[in-house]
Formats: sequence, C-alpha cells, structure tokens
Amino acid sequence: MKAERRAFLVGSSHAILFRSSLAAAQPLATDDPTATPLPRGGMSHFAQLNGVRLHYVSVGSGPTVILLHGWPQTWFAWRGTMERLSARFNCVALDLRGLGLSEKTPAGYDKQTIAADVAALIDHVAGGRAHVVGHDMGGKAAFVLANLQPGKVEKLVLVDCLVPGTENMDARRGGAWHYGFHMAPEIPEMLTRGREREYIAAQIRAWSHKKDAITEAAVSEFARRYASPGGMTAGFAYYRALRDDAALVASFENRKLETPVLAIAGRYGVGEKLAEALRPRATQLTAVIAEDSGHFVAEEAPDFFCMQVERFLHA
Repeated sequence: MKAERRAFLVGSSHAILFRSSLAAAQPLATDDPTATPLPRGGMSHFAQLNGVRLHYVSVGSGPTVILLHGWPQTWFAWRGTMERLSARFNCVALDLRGLGLSEKTPAGYDKQTIAADVAALIDHVAGGRAHVVGHDMGGKAAFVLANLQPGKVEKLVLVDCLVPGTENMDARRGGAWHYGFHMAPEIPEMLTRGREREYIAAQIRAWSHKKDAITEAAVSEFARRYASPGGMTAGFAYYRALRDDAALVASFENRKLETPVLAIAGRYGVGEKLAEALRPRATQLTAVIAEDSGHFVAEEAPDFFCMQVERFLHA
C-alpha cells in the first residue's frame, strides 16, 4: 500500500473514531464546572474562540498570565499556582481544546491550531497581549505561538516540555515508549477504556519524582474529564499531531525568539534538554532546574516554581 494511501486511511480512521465518540456523548453531571473546586475567588468561564467553545478559569488582578496545561491534565493542574500568583497577576488557566470542559473537535490538535486558540483567548481576556506559561503539550503550543505571533506574548515560560522535533520517540534508542503507543490509531483507546484512571495515575506517578505531589483527588479530577466520551481520543490526538508539529518548528530554523523566555525543568524530568534546545532559538533565555522535581514542576516544587515565575515576570 502506498504511503499516501496509508496516511489517508489512518487519518480517516481517527476522524471516524472521534465522530463516533462525540455522537455517543451525553451531557454529564460532571460537566458542571462548579463540580470542580476553583481557586479561592476564582470564576469559571466559557467562550467561543477560534471556532471552538473553550473553558477557562480566572482569578486575581494585575498583568494577565495565561496558563496552559499538558497531558494528562486540565486547567486544574494550575489551581495551587493560581492561588499563589493571583495577588499580583490575573491568572487565566485554559482547558486546552478537547480536554477538560473545552469542546472536543474532530481535528485541530496540531500545536499551530492550539496556538491560534490561545491567541484568541489572549485577545478575549487581555486585549491582545499577555504572559504565557506552558507545561508539556501546553508548552509546545506556547512555543509555537511565540514564534508565529510574538506580539501576543509579553514573556514566555516553558515548563518541563520539549521543543517539537526534539523528542526521542524511538523506544529502541532510549526514547519514551508512550509516544508510539499514544500515536497508534485506536489501540490506546481500546486498551485504556474503563481503565482511564489507572492509566493516568500510572503515567503521573512514573513521570513524578515526588510521587505524592499530585494528590489522589487531583488524579481523580483529571481522570473523570478524560474518561468522558471522546476525552482520551482528544488527549492522544495531541501526540498524533507531533510529526506535523516537528515539521512546523523545523520551518522556524532561521528565526530567533526576541521574547524573553524562562525555561523551568525538573532535574528528573527533561533536565537540561529544554534549555539546550532553546539556546540557539532565543535571544533572551533564562534557564533554571528544579533539583528535587520530576516532570510536574508546578506541583512537585511549588515554592521554587512560583518564585521563579514571579521573579521573571516582574524583572
């Protein structure tokens, strides 16, 4: 079978599976945003932006900071950070497209489209310009946004993520096995169905250095959102777009970010890899390592994380 035909069939199977998941979706009691504990003083919002209904939570006053979560999390990953930073910043935590309470769309999980979602949110809540903090998949989208629409990003904070194209997806050569598993069509949905919480909990524990930093209650919150119809497919779609993301970022080769960038990584997460990838790409780079943290720096090292973010944004 020709490669083009195979790619077409795989892409079609993704779309059919996603549409089937959406067609089966029924309103859930847990779709009520009030069922999730908000940060003190926080408010839940929905807005139609970039052609998709997005959910976000806001709290605080001052310069706007957009917070973008990764997989397998939702806006709720930032709840503790928002309570710490809201005295000095207007914190806005987005449920990325397809995740949490944001609309699940059949396509649009490439980071260029996610970046356009975020740009529309910045226009909506901040008048066109804001600080942007992105972790994991949210960090990839934030990096793309800063390259494609630098005028939207006052300062950029990337948290334990890898620049698209720098991931090692080959488990035979020391890469992380979950890339190939998540990118395979239909198989991960089949094998995690009914076991969403177990799978998400196992992944979070594996990627954490402090195994109890993310509470069981938080794991349950993430899992019930991903376990909703189409939720796991949306999460895996972020991985299935990675090759397209890498091709896009390769086209940035001859440009450099003028936006000030802070790279925060866990010693037991991506470590020095994030800063190494950013040095040739950013003219104003600050890089720090959370020595006693794995992948989830905001939760594993909250004091260090918030101190570094506040210092950087106020510099």
